[in-house]
Amino acid sequence: MTMPIVTLATSADYPNLDDDDQGLPDALRERGIEPRIAVWNDPSVNWDDAGVVVLRSVRDYAKKRNYESFLAWTRSVPRLVNHPDVVEWNSDKHYLKRMAELGAPMIPTTWLEPEAGYSKHQVHTRFPAHGDFVVKPAVSSGGRGTGRYTATDARSRSEAINDAMHHLGRGRTVMVQRYLEEVDRKGELSLVYFNGVLSHAVEKAPMLHPSFRSTDEVHEEIVTAREPSEQEWLWGEKVRKAIHGVVKEHAGRDIQLLFNRVDVVEDGNGGFYLMEVSLIDAGLYLGSAPQALDNFADAIAQRVFW
Repeated sequence: MTMPIVTLATSADYPNLDDDDQGLPDALRERGIEPRIAVWNDPSVNWDDAGVVVLRSVRDYAKKRNYESFLAWTRSVPRLVNHPDVVEWNSDKHYLKRMAELGAPMIPTTWLEPEAGYSKHQVHTRFPAHGDFVVKPAVSSGGRGTGRYTATDARSRSEAINDAMHHLGRGRTVMVQRYLEEVDRKGELSLVYFNGVLSHAVEKAPMLHPSFRSTDEVHEEIVTAREPSEQEWLWGEKVRKAIHGVVKEHAGRDIQLLFNRVDVVEDGNGGFYLMEVSLIDAGLYLGSAPQALDNFADAIAQRVFW
């Protein structure tokens, strides 16, 4: 009997998957599935024979030279998860605006659009007057292009202006957000769902220390598994419901998500801000939480044998 095929799509930077996903091929074999690994933009790959294609370490998709070709590639793959409509929606953080309208508020953000043609002075006037703040592009992956700066430090502010102008000059929308002290005190919480069911949660240590500057490198994360509180679980369900509402608006139908990572941070007033919804190249912390790897392999098997 021929085993069904699952191809784990990755990038040239991770030709054998990233460290967190290393156990996934064996877990799939244990479930009667033939795992394959392929680089998404490798012209020698026949995606028609790839079976179910699962997005994994495609962390170069947001680079300007790759972005449009990546979206076109997702449309060409017969059995891609998450679905191409979901990928397109989730690839640009403008989606956070609609999520906020549906009850999942984001950190207050100043959006700098490239078509506005901002001068350096105009960018400067749109930065906060005090405290630390974050500058990042709306299309990014793995924290690339994100920097933390100090409003009252002239050198830091100048670096932030140059960072923003760099992105704007390349046609990227820039997001300017005040840096939350809650991130330093408590970190972020990531809730990971497989086929719509909460699998596990991890707490992420702060990455953007005060001297942190924008870089094109993927940022390493320090995570600790823990059980979410009832309030955190309820908030995650609220976000998950909003995600499905927006996806349905965008795609014209409801689409089941194979994997879904929701990142939140406390807002200091008893609630939470939504930091990100990761549906494309999400790190799923398979090696950081008990049963996470098995849960993901089971979720993939459900898709294969449906």
